[in-house]
Amino acid sequence: MDRLLFGDNQFFGVNHMSEEKARAQAVRFQDLDAIMDVLACACEQGISTFMCTTHDRIADVVERARQDPDRFSALTFYPGMPYAHKYANAVTEDGMIGAVRRFMPQEGTVNALLRGGASMARRDIEGVMTLLIDAEMKMFAGARTPVIFLQNVVVDLLLGLEFTEAFAVFARHVRERYGAEPGFITMNLPMLVPVLERAGMENPLVCANINKLGFRMSGGIRTYIEMLEAQRCRAIAMSVFASGAIPPREALEWVAQIPAIQSVVFGASSAAHIESTARIARDIWGLDRSVAAATVG
Repeated sequence: MDRLLFGDNQFFGVNHMSEEKARAQAVRFQDLDAIMDVLACACEQGISTFMCTTHDRIADVVERARQDPDRFSALTFYPGMPYAHKYANAVTEDGMIGAVRRFMPQEGTVNALLRGGASMARRDIEGVMTLLIDAEMKMFAGARTPVIFLQNVVVDLLLGLEFTEAFAVFARHVRERYGAEPGFITMNLPMLVPVLERAGMENPLVCANINKLGFRMSGGIRTYIEMLEAQRCRAIAMSVFASGAIPPREALEWVAQIPAIQSVVFGASSAAHIESTARIARDIWGLDRSVAAATVG
C-alpha cells in the first residue's frame, strides 16, 4: 500500500472548514477534464492510488482513465461504498424500479432481482448486502481495485446497532468475489477495531480522522494513540491537515512517528498543492519518486 493516497472530496464539493471553498470546487469540477487533469498531476508525482466514493461521476473517471492509458496506466482505485445520496437521487429521478435497474450488477437485471428478492423473502441479510456491493462495484469493471472500503455512514450505523456479522459479510464477499482486501472507514476508530476483531478480522485495515489536533476524532486523541500504539489495526489517516489548521510538514511529521499509520489520504485541487505534499512526504519518508509513493507493511 502506498504511503500517499489521493482522495476525492474536493471533486464533489466537500470541505469541512469552508462552505464557500466547497461550492467553488464543486463548480470547477463539474468539468470532467478538470478532474482528470488533477488526477494526472497526482500520477506524475507518484501518487497513483485514488481513494474514491462510488459517486455516479466516478464511473466517468474510470472510463476516461481506461481510454487514456498513456496518462493513467498506473492509476489504482480504492472504492468506498455506498454513496448514500446517489441512491436517494436515483429513486427521485427514476422511481424505485428505475433505480434498481440503474444499479444492477453485471450478471443482469433479472438474475440480480431474483437473488435480491429471494434474499429478502428469506430475510437473508448476506444476500442483500452482497447484491448491493456488486451493484456498487459495477462501475469499476476492468479497473484495479485491490482494496474496497465500507463508508463510515454504514460502518458507524452498524457499529451503533451492534450488527457485527455485517462486517464479516462485507469482508468475506470482497475477498471472495473481487480478490480485494476489505477496509472500513469510521469516525470512531477505538470503538470499531475491537468489533472488527470479534468479527474475525485480525489487524484490520481502518481509515479514520487522525491528526495532532484531535480534529473530528470521536472518542478523543488519547484513545486513538493508545489503539495505534498497540498496533491492533493498520490505519489510513485522513484529515491529517485538519482542513488546513495544521501546516503540511508539521502534520506529516507527526503522522510519521506512528508506525501503525501505513498511509495518508489527502485531497488537493491544484498542481502546486499536490507537488508540495508529495515533496514533503518524500523528505519525511525518504520515498523515491521513481518508484511511485512507496510500499509499506
